[in-house]
Amino acid sequence: MIEDGATDQGSVTTVRRVGETIRRPAGAWTPAVHALLDHLESAGFTRAPRALGTDGADEVVSLLHGEPAFSPWPPALRSTAGLRELGTWLREYHAAVRGFRPPADARWRAQEEQWRPGMTIRHGDLGPWNSIWNGDRLAGFIDWDFAAPGHALDDLAQLAWYAVPLRPDRQQHRAGITGDGVLRDRLDALCTAYGARPAAVLDALDGLQAREAERIERLGGRGEEPWAAFLARGDAAEMKAERAWLRQERTALLGGPGD
Repeated sequence: MIEDGATDQGSVTTVRRVGETIRRPAGAWTPAVHALLDHLESAGFTRAPRALGTDGADEVVSLLHGEPAFSPWPPALRSTAGLRELGTWLREYHAAVRGFRPPADARWRAQEEQWRPGMTIRHGDLGPWNSIWNGDRLAGFIDWDFAAPGHALDDLAQLAWYAVPLRPDRQQHRAGITGDGVLRDRLDALCTAYGARPAAVLDALDGLQAREAERIERLGGRGEEPWAAFLARGDAAEMKAERAWLRQERTALLGGPGD
């Protein structure tokens, strides 16, 4: 866990811990994100930071105690029990956010669609690097900067992409995930905990990868950050390669010709 007074540089922004709070540069999206976090708090959802306002140019949120899951992953995340923790968290988050109605003037950093009834507000960055663990218990997810209107199944697809992980061998080995049939078992554990069919999640991920690669090329090509940085480091090309890998491995991931 980040020490009091220390800073931590992520791929998009730098955060600083001050006591039991986390500070980061505020943006035009901050009021909408804080409205979301306020709703989660009022709904009794405790496994997300609380919005504490702003301090000068910084937003302030509460500190989630625990350790993020960087590669190689901690034992909790390498187990199917850890995938069940993630699936349960996402199911409970989607239940808590269901009654949220964004402010009329809401601006979201990663918005691609206008919110309408039937949509959810996606976390938007559901990778292990944003999951905080206390031993084998998931404390919650941090870094809500990319929250935006979207579809619930895309949240689950993104979580499966990065936390199963539904990625080629190199990324699996970096995470410490190896063995025949392991990805299928991990995908099943995640989907069962959430309450979704693996085939539907793979379909959603195929679309998500295509849209994310296109967005990086479009916004990055215009010089908009952080997508310009993502484009420069090769993220769009990597996503296209991972999409091709996913299509090749679909039958094995589903355990046969069906689902």
